[in-house]
Amino acid sequence: MLVIGLMSGTSVDGIDTALVEISGTVESPQVQLLAGETYPYSPRLRETILQVCGGEKLSIEALASLDDDIAAEFARAALNIQKEAPKAQLIGSHGQTVFHRPPANDRLGYTVQLGRGAAIAKITRIPTISNFRAADIAQAGHGAPLVPKIDAYLLSHPTKTRCVQNIGGIGNLTYLPPRQTENWQQKIFGWDTGPGNVLIDLAVQFLSQGQQTYDYNGQWSAQGQPCSELVHKWLQEPYFQQYPPKSTGRELFSPAYLAQLREDAQAYSLSDADWLASLTDLTAISIAHSYQTFLPEMPAEVLLCGGGARNSYLRQRLLAHLGSNVKLLTTDEVGLNSDFKEAIAFALLAYWRWHNFPGNLPQVTGAKAAVLLGEIYL
Repeated sequence: MLVIGLMSGTSVDGIDTALVEISGTVESPQVQLLAGETYPYSPRLRETILQVCGGEKLSIEALASLDDDIAAEFARAALNIQKEAPKAQLIGSHGQTVFHRPPANDRLGYTVQLGRGAAIAKITRIPTISNFRAADIAQAGHGAPLVPKIDAYLLSHPTKTRCVQNIGGIGNLTYLPPRQTENWQQKIFGWDTGPGNVLIDLAVQFLSQGQQTYDYNGQWSAQGQPCSELVHKWLQEPYFQQYPPKSTGRELFSPAYLAQLREDAQAYSLSDADWLASLTDLTAISIAHSYQTFLPEMPAEVLLCGGGARNSYLRQRLLAHLGSNVKLLTTDEVGLNSDFKEAIAFALLAYWRWHNFPGNLPQVTGAKAAVLLGEIYL
């Protein structure tokens, strides 16, 4: 089956679009990437999305228009990826997250992904599956992360313990025990580790007065020195100490949160590069802290994906905190494209929904049951 996966993460960089061929069986799929492309949002639409993520109020009418505008961009991405490729039979669209509230006590979580599947199906004339997180949340889960089951099927190893670490706007991990372990699928874990690129990107935009949107290859951060005392102070954030299952987003790691980190740094007389290096180190140390605190054992290999995988300074700091016994790779090095891995994941989740195969892992999300994920629009 030919399936398109559409994904835009918390960095709001654009729409990652993957056209994949899925073969094999539902419970043992093989996935081949036929085409992958990232289609940027228009500057106006990106700015609007970021404002909404930052808490700007909208009328219901304005929210409906934004939902339609994002759906139109997603549909355009799906059509463009097929111009020089075979026509897809199905689309899986994650949409654009603009709000995420984890469950607490007896209150269900709440999540909003804009870019409605009905509009994508109408524009493309291809069956579309979207709103993947809602069914897990209805079972008292976090609705996130959803990728660990994909990681288990595509990236687990017969004898090695692996972690798959996505570093998008927010970081998230999947812990994969060796497949030869008894009941190995029940021993898979996953959660959001905290900030990935989000604080670094916001800081670069602030320091460059909007002239840069991210720290290319970590070149700016690499000119500074992280302030260890300050980074360890930041690591006391309660989210980092919270036991999984857990999820987070821009609601916590927000411009206001960054402003507090900027204020904290004033007492240390840091240069701009030192502050960026410290923010990068916070991402690295928070990932390592998650591993060392919550995993049953450290992995033999960590497979990186997402935009942060291309930041060489971040990789250097992550390796320093994980220790020399851990081998740091990218998913490219084990056969899965790291740039489009998340889009590939939502193509496979759509394929599973089409074939009535549950897509969540309850021990990862905290849901009460494994359920079908996504709503189908013909």
